[in-house]
Amino acid sequence: MNKTLFLFSLVFSFLVSCDSKKDNPTIQTSGKTNEVAVIIDDQLWNGEVGDSVRNKFASPVIGLPQEEPIFSLNQYPVKLLEGFMSNSRNIIVIKKEAKSQFRIETNEYSSPQTVVHISGKTVQELLDTIQANDSLIVDKIKKSEIKVLQQKIKSDSLVDSQKITDAFKIKIDIPLRYRMVMIGKKFIWYKKEITSGNMSLIFYQVPLSSIKNDNNIINRITKIRDSVGARYIHGAVAKTRMITEPAFSPYLLKTKIFGRETFETKGNWELLHDFMNGPFINYAIVDKPNNRILIIEGFCYAPSKQKRDLMFELEAIIKSVQFLKKK
Repeated sequence: MNKTLFLFSLVFSFLVSCDSKKDNPTIQTSGKTNEVAVIIDDQLWNGEVGDSVRNKFASPVIGLPQEEPIFSLNQYPVKLLEGFMSNSRNIIVIKKEAKSQFRIETNEYSSPQTVVHISGKTVQELLDTIQANDSLIVDKIKKSEIKVLQQKIKSDSLVDSQKITDAFKIKIDIPLRYRMVMIGKKFIWYKKEITSGNMSLIFYQVPLSSIKNDNNIINRITKIRDSVGARYIHGAVAKTRMITEPAFSPYLLKTKIFGRETFETKGNWELLHDFMNGPFINYAIVDKPNNRILIIEGFCYAPSKQKRDLMFELEAIIKSVQFLKKK
């Protein structure tokens, strides 16, 4: 009886999913942040193709003190659950079949949604397709997840960020749970308390000439953030201050935020003469119209928690920044 009821529910869910695709393509997706449903048969999942998927999409996030995967992968066999899982926000469908293809669909079954289709005649063809498109897939899913999180943040209550606007001529969406804990001359610090820790956002600026696009970018950014830590960010113990952890070389990526050239730095921070530490993500935004480098950094202290999604929230907040036009 239980098996019959389960099969009936499964078929019903499949039919509802198919009907939803035809009649209501805007049905809302479900799933946790950075979670991906991988629709693939067990034989492929337990072999080279599955190994490749895990290596590419569950590899460690850069800049975290402990290994955490880029995405949390959940595998489901094609024949049993392809239709049933069509309300997942991120889906990768991998099939071994006569038709070879690679395509990425947006809102194919639900919304918001990213669906990656990979098929090939042989295992090697599947491996080659994954290898050739892994960076594109990661980038597409990550950008989609940031957009979803930004929309969620914007729909909730936000802090009154007028002091940030007055100081830096920007707008930014910060959830209400963040509280301003310090304000100085061209320096603002917001903090959110979490279980056994906290998350922080800091804003400051330096002259445009402070960071040059050369081989010493990381050293310059490190010196700048260490000087800011020495001035503003101290621990409860005397003579403690935030520094960039010297044993962990930061990672540098060039990107763009609001159309402006940006240096993204990821690494670990620690309190000098103390035991507190954690990850940070630093964005040095080249703001030529205002003749400055605007720096927005997020960092967290969460010794008993996974940190991937905490840092992802900080990244999503920072990337919501908008520069105001000069009057």
